[in-house]
Amino acid sequence: MSNYHRLARTEAHRWWRPVLGTLFIAASTAVLVVGAVLAIALAALIAGRPEDADGMPTFGELPDLAFGFLSVAIMLPLTLLAARWIQRRPAGTLSSVTGRLRWRWLLACLPVALAAIVLFMAGGLTLAGTTGEDIGMDDALAGWMPFLTAMGVLLLVVPVQAAAEEYVCRGWLVQALGVWFRSPWLPIAVQALVFAALHGWGTPWGFADLVVFGVVAGYLTVRTGGLEAAIALHVMNNLVSAGLAAAFGQLGLDETAADMPWQMVAVDVPVLLAYAAVILWMHRRRTDTETAQAPEVTYSSTMSPIMAR
Repeated sequence: MSNYHRLARTEAHRWWRPVLGTLFIAASTAVLVVGAVLAIALAALIAGRPEDADGMPTFGELPDLAFGFLSVAIMLPLTLLAARWIQRRPAGTLSSVTGRLRWRWLLACLPVALAAIVLFMAGGLTLAGTTGEDIGMDDALAGWMPFLTAMGVLLLVVPVQAAAEEYVCRGWLVQALGVWFRSPWLPIAVQALVFAALHGWGTPWGFADLVVFGVVAGYLTVRTGGLEAAIALHVMNNLVSAGLAAAFGQLGLDETAADMPWQMVAVDVPVLLAYAAVILWMHRRRTDTETAQAPEVTYSSTMSPIMAR
């Protein structure tokens, strides 16, 4: 495996830096999100917008959904700032062992992730439908204009939302724990549990599936030396699932992956393992600098121009 999970153990490392950084990310996110919620609610109230089921003025399902994604996306810059300001290391070391996001490798992973998610959705929904689960596929289609409008918004907000979750869980948490553990397995397991817990408790099957997703994404991150394969899978999962909901006008539903029935999990787990196998095979075959693993090094607290991107 690469030394990705150990990249936060620099000469500037002190035991309190990962702790303070985690508190900074959590507290800053909470303050910004609460402030944004109040500001949007006030704007909706002034505009005379109707109230939602919770009694809050709302601009509608699509704006609310976009805000939900963006409230998660705000963690991305906060996580990069925590690495740079609090841990005093290049923020790019959260992306990969090369100190930056390897775009060519990310683009190579995206079609594999798309195929995996389409296979998961098709197989899971088919199995759920044939076993009597209500999958909502009998609802009327939303129409082209509402669908295209929704997809335009989703294409803007979903990638940053999914990337933010990866930077926090597979990036920050894995590396924050990695300063104390040479083996990556405990950091991978802990971040997977945190990732599942952040999505709430729906069904035992849904929680278990989120844990498996977190473990697979965490393993691929450490094994390939960066977040690209995990980001690709997460982005495609959220885009395809949200796009399917948009096609049937169901974007306002409150269900998440935590509410997944057993039929979907039965298909998702082997698909996740297959995705991991294909990504590892691709990674072994690539010899360019985009996937090169860095040697075990200890960075100084002085930023080099290359590493400080």
